[in-house]
Amino acid sequence: MKKTGLTILSIFTLFLVWIIVSLIVDNSIILPKLNQVFSAFLNIFMSKNSLFAILYTILRLIIGLFLASIFGFLLGIIAGFKDKFAVVFNPVVTIFRTVPVISITVILLIIFGFKLTPYIITFLMLFPLIYQGTYGAIKDIEPELIDVYRLEDNHFFTGLFHCYIPLISKNIRTSLLQSLGLGIKVLVMAEYLSQTKNSIGNQLYLSKVNLNFDEVFAWTLLLIFLALILEVLINHYQPITKKIIKHENKNI
Repeated sequence: MKKTGLTILSIFTLFLVWIIVSLIVDNSIILPKLNQVFSAFLNIFMSKNSLFAILYTILRLIIGLFLASIFGFLLGIIAGFKDKFAVVFNPVVTIFRTVPVISITVILLIIFGFKLTPYIITFLMLFPLIYQGTYGAIKDIEPELIDVYRLEDNHFFTGLFHCYIPLISKNIRTSLLQSLGLGIKVLVMAEYLSQTKNSIGNQLYLSKVNLNFDEVFAWTLLLIFLALILEVLINHYQPITKKIIKHENKNI
């Protein structure tokens, strides 16, 4: 309850500061008033084009995150068990993490065009996070825990599902949470630069060109809410591995 109260107080303070500053500035182009942004926010859900933009952006994020999770998880596990693979592959992942997003977006736009670029850039930016989260989690497992399990069952796949995955599940969930925040930012930026049809990025661009800054703020608030909703869903998701652990404990 205390945390919830502090969160509400923090949000209320931010809105209060917004109201005061907007009254001082008194210029809707520089800083729209809260009621203007709220009205624009409601109008988003009244427009068919806006709803399609939200739907397609979420779909692109899910596809990019799903592919990045599959490849990042699988290759992270391989690197965790095979040191030679990690030595060869880790520099590639480091390059993906260090290359400026704007540079790689422009390159992908030239090569793949505006339709595929948002998917590819989302995958390339999220894959390193999930890969390194999985790889690092496996390397951080205490050797004593692995030795205990090997005494009971030394099969790779049973060890993977009953020992390794339960131990690294928390790290994977953290990687997914980080990926959601970064994924929305990167995806919308790619949509903005590539002018992808039916996208939040394109809606932001149109709002900026038409000097509708209340709409720009409204879309920004919507992106924040989307990120928070996805984060809550992941936080409340109970991985299958937790059920496995409980089942194993009952059998002991």
